Amino acid sequence: MAKTILVETSARHVHVSQADLETLFGKGYQLTNKKDLSQPGQYACVEKVTVVGAKGEQKMSILGPTRNATQVEVSLTDARALGIKALVRESGDIEGTSGCKLVGPAGEVELSCGVIAAKRHIHMTPADAQEFGVKDKDVVSVKVTTDERSLTFGDVVCRVSDSYALAMHIDTDESNAAGIAGPCQGEIIK
Repeated sequence: MAKTILVETSARHVHVSQADLETLFGKGYQLTNKKDLSQPGQYACVEKVTVVGAKGEQKMSILGPTRNATQVEVSLTDARALGIKALVRESGDIEGTSGCKLVGPAGEVELSCGVIAAKRHIHMTPADAQEFGVKDKDVVSVKVTTDERSLTFGDVVCRVSDSYALAMHIDTDESNAAGIAGPCQGEIIK
């Protein structure tokens, strides 16, 4: 029997630096954990910001904890609605990407870069990677079987770290294309 992995949909969201968080929400502000996510130490926050592009704006949740650099993750459909060109990149790889404005209750932040459409990826521990016969940065395909919209996702990067839990992340456009309603299982195809 084939080994499967959890496939989760990652909706639009924002990661903020502590400095930008304080500009948006006030000096010394700390994020409020609303719900733990599947990746250890990661959580959805109560706090939201408005992301403003050339053609529109959208309210987005912040994911915690704070990071070294502020980053906005959207689907390509979201990017078109906002009027922002979002490059497909791995999380954290924001150099040369488009920027936008973030609006919070205490202030605004003008980002010169940081808007991406996250490259589909699998989080895995070293033990998971060994079990699936892959290593960090390997690119695989993942087959997802759904009613009437089964799909094989190509160009899925494997991200290996002791701090991860086994799960594949795709954005809402990708999830909708496969007719995924909630978490499902996928099979790695090399």
